[in-house]
Amino acid sequence: MNTRDPVLKTIKIDDLRPTQMTVGFREVAEKRREWAERSDKGAGKFLGSHMIPTVLGPKGRNYVLDHHHLAMALHQAGQEEVCVTVLVDLSALGKGSFWTYLDNRAWCHPYDAEGRRQSFDAIPKQIEDLADDPYRSLAGELRRAGGYAKDTTPFSEFLWADFLRTRVRAKQIKARFSAALERAMSLAKSEDAGYLPGWCGPAPE
Repeated sequence: MNTRDPVLKTIKIDDLRPTQMTVGFREVAEKRREWAERSDKGAGKFLGSHMIPTVLGPKGRNYVLDHHHLAMALHQAGQEEVCVTVLVDLSALGKGSFWTYLDNRAWCHPYDAEGRRQSFDAIPKQIEDLADDPYRSLAGELRRAGGYAKDTTPFSEFLWADFLRTRVRAKQIKARFSAALERAMSLAKSEDAGYLPGWCGPAPE
């Protein structure tokens, strides 16, 4: 398959394979709320314009490259199928070679909710089994609040989550999210965050 000619199809969410270990449950809940507010007509249009990019892996399974939060939100809302766009067919590769290829292309993120790298075998087999990383939720909300710019760097929100992980207390995120976001906003404008993708702190004089 030519990687420049994506293939469009509809598959069951239960058949999607994740390429990461966590999502931000708070962000999933927000996407589920937005989905619930759509009419039947609006829902169909939304699904057609928010296709989930996948890559075909061993046994022809669809591995998700983006929109894990959306897929999980739709699954929780009772949606059974989604539209996917298959970007490349790697089904001829063995399991080890497949994951190595994804890893080298930054197409997978085998890090747990503590930000620790795990084996590829630790990545869940289904979307519904993704674990919660509160710092991923905080990083996502920080971007929407203008703390940093949207960036094409793979898993950029997870890089911000890891930055915040050692600087914002987990208890604060759970009990006082708005205060945690305020703290994160201050950190995002500091020079310490200058290495992160999308940083938009003060320019040096």
